[in-house]
Amino acid sequence: MTGEGFEDPGTAPMAVLSAVVARVTALADRLGVPHSEVFDIGRLSVASGVPEPVVKALLSGRPAGEPDVQARFVQRLDLLRRTRLKPNGRKYTQQEIADGAGMSRQQAGALINGDRRPTMEHCDAIQRFFRVHAGFLTAEDPEALASALQQTEQDLLQKLADREKKAAAEAQSDPLERLLQNHGVRGIAWRAAQLPTDQHRDKVAEWLDMLLESVQRPES
Repeated sequence: MTGEGFEDPGTAPMAVLSAVVARVTALADRLGVPHSEVFDIGRLSVASGVPEPVVKALLSGRPAGEPDVQARFVQRLDLLRRTRLKPNGRKYTQQEIADGAGMSRQQAGALINGDRRPTMEHCDAIQRFFRVHAGFLTAEDPEALASALQQTEQDLLQKLADREKKAAAEAQSDPLERLLQNHGVRGIAWRAAQLPTDQHRDKVAEWLDMLLESVQRPES
């Protein structure tokens, strides 16, 4: 830990984050989704609890210094209070957090102000109150950001699956596309080569010509 309450992040969380960033980048490129959309700094900060400058640094592959457990807890609890608001748009009060998390107002105030070191029970109770995933208040910055990006990755994978399903359905409606999908050009040529005479192969060529004529293709 450094002299300002920051620790050096481990190499393992940074390696995991780098791998997730690479996968999300590849999926975005394949789907034609802008990088600015999948790596939106503000959205990722809210989803992970990591401050925006740190998100930006980590996405660039630069360690940004890791706050100690208590500083991280205070930082992320403050973000929760600013971004997870009541239905009327106001912040939850210390008393409301205390009641929802099953603790006294004095305990909640001390935790919010950084005057008391949180226990795992405190973290679990507050995470349940704000309806965020386990570890939101305690995970190291690279780990928290990787977790947020993994949700983005799942969304992109679903989008890719939907696109491929649509393409497969369209191919099934086109007889030539269906033939090529089932057998491929090489497969058709190989099968034709197994026929015993040129007459048989000519019949295959005629049939393919008829199929091509029957397929209505849009003009380029």
